[in-house]
Amino acid sequence: MDPFFTLLHSFSLSLSDSELSSLKFLCRGKIGKRKLEAVRSGSELFTILLEQQLITSDKVAFLEALLKSIKREDLVSQLKQFVEEGEVNVPDDEPDVHEKRLQKAAIEVICENVGRDWKMLVRKLGLSEAKMDRIVAANPFNLREQLFQSLREWQKWKGKDAKVTDLIKALRDCNMNLVADRVEQKILLLNTGTK
Repeated sequence: MDPFFTLLHSFSLSLSDSELSSLKFLCRGKIGKRKLEAVRSGSELFTILLEQQLITSDKVAFLEALLKSIKREDLVSQLKQFVEEGEVNVPDDEPDVHEKRLQKAAIEVICENVGRDWKMLVRKLGLSEAKMDRIVAANPFNLREQLFQSLREWQKWKGKDAKVTDLIKALRDCNMNLVADRVEQKILLLNTGTK
């Protein structure tokens, strides 16, 4: 799957109706009125922009200007990251079902027990500052949600290489030993089938 299309699709899903209306309005000089009236989603709009060569994977200035106009700095930073890295890392591979279950349990424990120091933990896991800033901007007053979304981002980024052992090691590296112990206890319970 083309990484640029994957990126555009994720942008499309995150647009509100009013943001889509604003984007359509901003494209009036470039796209005919009839075509614009038929657009019902971000994906449809991006498809037209691609067809007209207004955006391509190596020509994103117009898209960046549109996103800035609707004040979606989070999407602008994703776009810049895409350009810098050549593509946004979207691994197709996912951990197996058992590992996913363990990760879900571990993340619950971490979200319940790690507070303001969550950024230190997420840095240890290797998540970029830009991604953390985007997550904070999207959930400004919800510490737990910021941590949860950061851990989800880490899972997506690592794909099948995401391991509970990495979470535990990062916790220990941050001297969050009590939380690491709780995660290990929860994992032990899951592995022995008691819970």
